[in-house]
Amino acid sequence: MLSLLKKEIQSFLNSLIGYIVIVVFLLVLNLFLWVFPGDFNILDAGYATIDPLFVIAPWVFMFLIPAVTMRLFADEKKSGTIELLLTYPLSDLQIIFSKYLAGLLLVVFSLLPTLVYYFSVSHLGSPPGNIDTGGMWGSYIGLLFLAAAFVSIGIFASSISENQIIAFIIAVFFCFIFHTGFESLSSIDIFQSIQGTLISFGINEHYLSMSRGVIDTRDVLYFLSLISLFILLTKTNLESRKWQ
Repeated sequence: MLSLLKKEIQSFLNSLIGYIVIVVFLLVLNLFLWVFPGDFNILDAGYATIDPLFVIAPWVFMFLIPAVTMRLFADEKKSGTIELLLTYPLSDLQIIFSKYLAGLLLVVFSLLPTLVYYFSVSHLGSPPGNIDTGGMWGSYIGLLFLAAAFVSIGIFASSISENQIIAFIIAVFFCFIFHTGFESLSSIDIFQSIQGTLISFGINEHYLSMSRGVIDTRDVLYFLSLISLFILLTKTNLESRKWQ
């Protein structure tokens, strides 16, 4: 399993995809947080916070994570190496986890440079260090869970198509539905009676809860359940090839 994980990480590092994802992610964040005037600009806010980072990042991840994961299984299918991959002395779950962890690690690498924002804002605060550290770490944990959920969705999308573009579109669609779709549905009049239930199905509700600095067991269980669901769907899809 570790050898396959290393292979996937090397594949990212030997191609432009990994570097493009990190550069684009950081470039978009830097532009909105430090350059473009507006509500997200940290310097214009007038107080020490990096909360805009955690508002923008999920929307950037909604497109960048599908771009990372779209090739993981789709490329194997298109090149015909999927059959060889499935003959490895590994279970289907081990193969899926190897690819899943490789995609997640790339996302984590892209997040690490953003810690510079925290130290910069903390230093610029008056007095220095006047920043909500607890809330920040809660937001980072929430963002990691959100990214982990998006990667699981991307892995599933990649497993159902050999076309990377189609896999990308499917992943973006599911990420959007789970992030914002249920919340949007809850605002429709006919769903008012189950508004709370619909909102609880969405990622954003649990992500915002974690961003307040309080790690609730219900939020953790939600993310773990969502990740498990899409990994199991991916496993089922891979197993279906054996039935054909």
